[in-house]
Amino acid sequence: MKQFIQPHGGQLQILFAGGVRVAELKQEALSLPSLDLDPRQQTELALLMSGAYSPLRGFMGQADYRCVLDGMALADGSLWPLPVVLDVDETLAARLAPGASLALRDLEGVLLAVLRVEEVWQAERAAEARALYGEADATHPGVDRLLTKTQAYYVGGRVEGVEAPSYHSFNALRYGPAELRQEFAKRGWGGVAAFHATEPMHVAQYKLSIRGARELGAALLLHPVMEEGDDYYYRVRCWRAVLARSPAQSTMLSLLTIPARGGGWRELLLHAIVRQNCGCSAMVWEAGAYGLSARAVAEAQSASADKLAIRLVVCEPLIYVEERADYLPSDEVPVGARVREFGAEELQRRLREGLDIPEWFSFPEVAAELRNRFPARAKQGFTLFFTGLSGSGKSTVAKAVLAKLLELGGRPVSMLDGDVVRKHLSSELGFSKEHRNINIRRIGYVASEITKNGGIAICAPIAPYNALRREVRQMIHPYGGFIEIHISTPLEVCEGRDRKGLYAKARAGVLKEFTGISDPYEVPENPELCLDTSRLSVDEAAQQVFLYLEQQGYIA
Repeated sequence: MKQFIQPHGGQLQILFAGGVRVAELKQEALSLPSLDLDPRQQTELALLMSGAYSPLRGFMGQADYRCVLDGMALADGSLWPLPVVLDVDETLAARLAPGASLALRDLEGVLLAVLRVEEVWQAERAAEARALYGEADATHPGVDRLLTKTQAYYVGGRVEGVEAPSYHSFNALRYGPAELRQEFAKRGWGGVAAFHATEPMHVAQYKLSIRGARELGAALLLHPVMEEGDDYYYRVRCWRAVLARSPAQSTMLSLLTIPARGGGWRELLLHAIVRQNCGCSAMVWEAGAYGLSARAVAEAQSASADKLAIRLVVCEPLIYVEERADYLPSDEVPVGARVREFGAEELQRRLREGLDIPEWFSFPEVAAELRNRFPARAKQGFTLFFTGLSGSGKSTVAKAVLAKLLELGGRPVSMLDGDVVRKHLSSELGFSKEHRNINIRRIGYVASEITKNGGIAICAPIAPYNALRREVRQMIHPYGGFIEIHISTPLEVCEGRDRKGLYAKARAGVLKEFTGISDPYEVPENPELCLDTSRLSVDEAAQQVFLYLEQQGYIA
């Protein structure tokens, strides 16, 4: 097989066992402690086993981990920008020690690999966040994942792979590094430029990718990045539509499934290493794709200049010139020429309002996919998320809005009231902070499914914490509208309305962790609506919600 470019570290580290060894590992795993990997962990394991993360041969130990944080290199000096670690909880960590083995399984219990434990240590997540992101503020998505969704201990050690995780979708477009190298050799490609994308490609990006590859004298690999669990299906259909328009002899499409980290130019370098391991001689992307300044890109290029074989090429966006009916680089636009601009905000506006998308901006097949995925607001699903103290009137106002929406018709409407959800969806939960958070996440998940399928979800929990409300917004926002409505009725009014005597019990210390008395209610930071039912009647408050929905185009 022709080697177009050496893997990072000189050799592709494919970690799958073969033949009899697979049967031996499966037998051994029956007596080992197991860890069911979440989708993100499965993806990291798959990248390790396929060789995409060469020269790594397993999850990092402390020496490599600390060197990566401090100097963007492994302990042996090889460039490596981001940690690749396996996080576990305290209970499992206590059962593991150097020399032990751990069976790594998917969520259905299928054995994926066996980890030979070399180290177990407690993570310093705040220090890691500052090293990687320059901050420990959980509003940054990477920091939030690290601080709130990562377990307290890391386990390092080599991996023996049994089988890759099953993805089920678009399998014909999922190539590992060895498979891509074989495909390049079969096609006789001498150099390959991987074009990085995360969103659907429009005409400008397509022309940019073709131009970039030709200037490098290379074939073009459309190599978009996606994360398992995201709503990537419509994006893949868009990328396939672009592939169908591309020169068949010099273009192919392969999906790169890799966790998003929000790691800036560290993440850019990790993607470059993966592309080099896949046999690509260059990585090309449009300026802005990583949200990096020109200086940050220059730093990434400088840091990798003598440590990576792959070439990093950032291209300035092309400009549409009316007289030429074509896209040109800014330095080729004739003086005085009429240019057209059409950014992401304009695209979203046209989708939201059901307007046409010009063919000079996007291919008809791509535009059709986007219109199908993002229908006009009047046809979208959405969630009304009422939050407020007990007794504030949120359930009463929500029921009045429900009645108005049912009168209007046109879309299915579902009510997820706090007390009703407690009875039917979360009956086993108590009222500790942990259990209340679980309850809100369940409500958010159900609301996201309703919204995704074009319905209207009306939620009316107390939901006292900003971070959790933000998490629910993030769950729902990709699928439709999320309207947070703060019922801001003052505490003394809510307490005076207390028909169940809950506030009195909380004041007496009988009810622990009661919101507004012994546990805080965090006032929403930027709700779409704020309604005080001590000043508004139920019908007036419901009318305010309806007016907002009309103004924003959710109802006609």
